[in-house]
Amino acid sequence: MSSRAAKVVAVAVVTLVAAGLPGCGGGDGSTLVEGCPGQRLRPVPVDLASPGPWPVGAVTTTVAGLRTEMWYLALPGSESGRDPVEYDIRQHIPERDVPKVSDAENPAQRCECYRDLPLDEAAGPYPVVVFIHGTAGFRTQNLENVVHWASRGFVVLSQDHPRLYLADALQLMMGPDLVGDTTALLDALASPSGDLAFLDGHLDLVRIGMAGHSAGGGGIATFGDRPGVEVLIPMASRGVAEGAALRSTVVMGARDDGVVPYSSQVSGYDSSPKKKRLVGLSNAGHLAFSDLCGLLNSDGEDLVEIAIAAGVTNANLFSLLWDGCDDGQLAPSRAIEIVNYVTAAAFEEQLRCDDRRTAQLAALPATFTEVFELREELE
Repeated sequence: MSSRAAKVVAVAVVTLVAAGLPGCGGGDGSTLVEGCPGQRLRPVPVDLASPGPWPVGAVTTTVAGLRTEMWYLALPGSESGRDPVEYDIRQHIPERDVPKVSDAENPAQRCECYRDLPLDEAAGPYPVVVFIHGTAGFRTQNLENVVHWASRGFVVLSQDHPRLYLADALQLMMGPDLVGDTTALLDALASPSGDLAFLDGHLDLVRIGMAGHSAGGGGIATFGDRPGVEVLIPMASRGVAEGAALRSTVVMGARDDGVVPYSSQVSGYDSSPKKKRLVGLSNAGHLAFSDLCGLLNSDGEDLVEIAIAAGVTNANLFSLLWDGCDDGQLAPSRAIEIVNYVTAAAFEEQLRCDDRRTAQLAALPATFTEVFELREELE
């Protein structure tokens, strides 16, 4: 059993005991609690860094012409005996370069998620979170975060965005239409079909959150005017625009970001509408808000080192964005823990109507010494 799977089992047992419920319950909805009006959801740990009670299912599909990954809340126990998903990073480099990176050199991106699991239909409807990757990124670049969100009660989607994702960036093909891409994705969720048809009737589309890294943070900036989009979280980016639907914004930044200066992130916070928060991490750089620094092969080589050694097209340009991965900077595992905590709190506060999260966000500097700055304007 993996460490995360063990945590899921432990969390489920603790949750059942705390609720005074029998360990065999749940299929009839007896373990469900009220979320926002109309929601019946499984209780999640108070510790926001802990995974939730749901095993996570994964679907790779195409939506509006774009390769899309969707992580969803599966029936508890249905993952037993299943092999977890492993994503091949080579799918994100130019096709002609794939043979240059051997299996031995390729870093494995393993996911605590599983194919072909049944949806947990006893709970719901489920709020939705959309993640947008950054320049030279890809849909699973924040895999630890998206799986964490799904385990705690959200259907999560991310796409490979043309003219932004890694393969296109390496070929100097730039100029994405992130607003158009994401609008089409949200439109498709209104009437799920094909590989996503099983979600029909199980999505809470009046409660949507969005997060984006770097350029992806810019991609979400105007979606507060989209009906249902209540939470925006730009990371290593700037701020967001006013929006009729928008209820909460969290700007996450790194003091040592060499790509988007922290001062620009603070300015973005200043220009964003209330209610809003700024969370600044010390000793951290641009990629602290992704899994990328921690993706290493068996020889301990990172993605840039692997790509340059293999002669991947324009790999040296990729290195210009490789910021925040130096020895002595915030460790990837710690960065993931903090981002999981902050983002889960913001999403659950608004999209699960969990008032406990407000106090937990206010206590961030006491919870994590790496949070050197917290600003809040809640009214």
